[in-house]
Amino acid sequence: MDSLLRGAIVRPPCLKCTTPVELSAFPQGRKRWRHDILKGNPKYYLVSVEDSNCRSLNIIKKYSIVRSQAYHVNRFAGSLRQQSTFSWILDKQFSVNASSEHPLESKPEAKGTWKSIQTSLDAFYRFSRPHTVIGTVIGIISVSLLAIQRLSDFSPLFFMGLLEAIIAAVCMNIYIVGLNQLFDIEIDKVNKPYLPLASGEYSVGMGVGIVASFALMSFFLGWIVGSWPLFSALFVSFILGTAYSINLPLLRWKRFALIAAMCILAVRAVVVQLAFFLHIQTFVYRRPPILTWPLVFTTAFMSFFSIVIALFKDIPDIDGDRIFGIRSFSVRLGQKRVFWICIYLLEIAYAVAMLVGAASSCLWSKFITVLGHGILALILWNQAKSLDLKNKVSITSFYMFIWKLFYAEYLLVPLVR
Repeated sequence: MDSLLRGAIVRPPCLKCTTPVELSAFPQGRKRWRHDILKGNPKYYLVSVEDSNCRSLNIIKKYSIVRSQAYHVNRFAGSLRQQSTFSWILDKQFSVNASSEHPLESKPEAKGTWKSIQTSLDAFYRFSRPHTVIGTVIGIISVSLLAIQRLSDFSPLFFMGLLEAIIAAVCMNIYIVGLNQLFDIEIDKVNKPYLPLASGEYSVGMGVGIVASFALMSFFLGWIVGSWPLFSALFVSFILGTAYSINLPLLRWKRFALIAAMCILAVRAVVVQLAFFLHIQTFVYRRPPILTWPLVFTTAFMSFFSIVIALFKDIPDIDGDRIFGIRSFSVRLGQKRVFWICIYLLEIAYAVAMLVGAASSCLWSKFITVLGHGILALILWNQAKSLDLKNKVSITSFYMFIWKLFYAEYLLVPLVR
C-alpha cells in the first residue's frame, strides 16, 4: 500500500476553475492512511491547493494505479459506498470507471452549437450593413404612407403590398452592399476590417453565393408580384448598384466622386420615393399615377440627404481610398472641408423644410413640420461642433448619427400635408 501511495499521481480538478493541480503527499501521513484502509474506516482526505490562479479546497477524484494493486482501490471504494452521507458524491466524483470522466458532454456540445449559430448570425448581420437595410425599410414605409388618403385605405391589401415591396427591396439591398464588399476586400482590410469578407470569416465563394442568391430572390419576388413600379425599382437599383461596385471596363463608378454620388442619389432619393409610391398608388389601390405635393417635397429633401450620405460615407474611409486610388471628395478636398459641406447642406435642407411647413394650410402639419425640423437642425449643429475630426472612431460614430437623422426624417415625411 505504501508503494501505491508513492506511485500514485493524483491530479484533482479545482472546484472553482478546473485548474489541474498535482498532489505529492497526504497531510495525514502514509501510516494513518494505511491504518484507516485496513480498519475499514476510510475518510476523505482534503488538500489545500494554492497556485497563481486559485485558492480553494480540492477533493481527490481519481487514482492512477498499476494493475496488480486494483484490489486495494476497489476495497477502498466499496467502503466509501457504505457511507450513505457520501454516496451521492461517489457516484459523481469518485467513479473508478474511466468512461464516466465526462458525463455531461451534451451540454458543452449544445453550448458550442448555440455559439456557432450566434457567430453566423453576427457575421451575416455585419455583411448586410444593417443601417442601409433599416434606411430602406423605413423609407418604403414612409413613402407608402403618402398614398394613404383615408383611414379605410389601411386594408389587408395595403399591408400585403407593403410587405412584398419591403422583402424584395431588402433582398436587393443586401445584393448591392454584398457586391460592394466582394470588390472592396483589400480596401476594407484597411477601412472596415470587421466586415466578414475582409476579416476572413466569409470566403469569396461564400460571398458570391450569398450575393447571387439575394439578387435572384429579389427579382423572383418582384416578378411573381406583378407590379411594374416595384420590378422597375429593383431593376434600376440592380443596374446602378452593379455599375457602382463591379470592377470592369467603364464600370466601378465609385472611383469617380461625382458619378458615385449620383448613383446613391438616384437610388435613395428618386427610385425609393417615386417607384414605391407608385407601387402602392397604382398597383395596390389601382389609382391613376398622380405626383402629390408631399411626394415632391420628400423627393427634393431626400436628394439633399442622399448627397450628404454619399459625401460623408467616404470621410472615415479616407486612408484606404487614398491607398487604392479611389478619388473621393474626401481624398481630393480633405476631411474637414467635406465634413462642413455636409453639415451646411443638411442645415439648408432643414431650413427649407421649416419654410415649407410654415406655408402649410394644415395647422397640425405646420406645427409638427416646423418644430420637428428645427429640433433636428439644432441637434445636428451641436453634434457637429463637438466632433473630433482627427479621431476615426468619432467620425464613424457621427456617420451613424447622420443615418439616424435620415430615419427621423422619414418619420416626419408622412406628416407633411
